Amino acid sequence: MGPGDRVRYVAIGDSHTEGVGDGDDVLGVRGWADRLAERMAATGARVEYANLAIRGRLSAQVRAEQLAPALALEPTVATVFAGVNDVIRSGYDADKVIGDLEAMFAALTGAGARVATLTFPDIARVAPLTRPLVPRVLDFNERIRAAADRHGVVVADVAKHEISTDRRLWATDRLHCTPLGHARISGALASALELPGADGSWSDPLPAAPRPGALLTVAEEVRWLGAFLGPWAMRRLRGRSSGDGRVAKRPEPLPVEVG
Repeated sequence: MGPGDRVRYVAIGDSHTEGVGDGDDVLGVRGWADRLAERMAATGARVEYANLAIRGRLSAQVRAEQLAPALALEPTVATVFAGVNDVIRSGYDADKVIGDLEAMFAALTGAGARVATLTFPDIARVAPLTRPLVPRVLDFNERIRAAADRHGVVVADVAKHEISTDRRLWATDRLHCTPLGHARISGALASALELPGADGSWSDPLPAAPRPGALLTVAEEVRWLGAFLGPWAMRRLRGRSSGDGRVAKRPEPLPVEVG
């Protein structure tokens, strides 16, 4: 990828790909996929970019709702990241979720796209109360690596790097990234895709930060339970999703301007 190359990048997935945590719903969210498209354009390539991701979507919904439109756009590059919403739910079926992801890998690579995906960090180091989910996350990542290998999909293996669980990369809901986190993920993908100018600096540690005391840590967990985990659980009980009524923010491939 370089000066004069024509690139059509299509991103599919859930809130992480949509960009939640990087911006807001008034002025709009940005996110790692937007940032990755900008990195592609910075190589001098002529980049068109579409983002079909919608928050709250499960892997089966991403496959059913976004794969066909993505294929119709004839991407040369695609990113697929979904399954985290499945992992954190009680009815999680690993075989089904990975089956959905592998089907998307197969379809997009079969159509000639260069496809990239991510692994998910150890969420217990970000939200300690989620520790029971760690075996699922570790298994999910291993299955993603294997499925990606079967289809020639590039993996930005962020889970293997210490920086991935630095709290400063995570929003207060502990599920989505801050702007800094989204920037680091775009760097990881740029490096995995071997974009000109990309390197491993995305994984460099941040300056040391003071460690909170035990009382402050407990208080933070209590606040998180009330402000985020509780409302999330209530939506599940009511059969609602944060993505209800939403549409893709960038359904058509539009040119990406640099600077």
